[in-house]
Amino acid sequence: MSEPRLTHLDQHGGARMVDVGAKEPSERRARARARLRMSQATARAIEAGDAPKGEVFGVARIAGIQAAKRTGELIPLAHPLPLTFIDVSANVNAEQGLVELTSEVHTVARTGVEMEAMTACAVAALTVYDMIKGLERGVEIERIVLLEKSGGRSHWRREGDEPTG
Repeated sequence: MSEPRLTHLDQHGGARMVDVGAKEPSERRARARARLRMSQATARAIEAGDAPKGEVFGVARIAGIQAAKRTGELIPLAHPLPLTFIDVSANVNAEQGLVELTSEVHTVARTGVEMEAMTACAVAALTVYDMIKGLERGVEIERIVLLEKSGGRSHWRREGDEPTG
């Protein structure tokens, strides 16, 4: 079994974009999640639609969708992809002071959409922070993770990381 190697490095160790030209286009999907931790009061205000800048999730959803479409511009070695579907959904657990944002991205392309799904979550989470910083500055974006990807050579799913709430 050969040792794993980083595909974005050339033979001299320099960063490069992977050539995917020989691959056949196929349907690709990815889902990711971001978690934000905050006080119960802030989570309740989000849930009630009572944040200083207005309704949080509508703005965060649109920000996440826009970000997914621009991933190829934001991540230096990511390929620009023709995305066929993008969505960002939200869940609040006020008792735990937790907001979860989940993205789903689809394409028919030669490479996957994991970076687009994670970028959507990252920017949606930053947008939630921006929308509520007038209520609480200590909000933490705890984690952004890939939940699953399908298409291409492999399918992968994160085990044991179910949504809370």
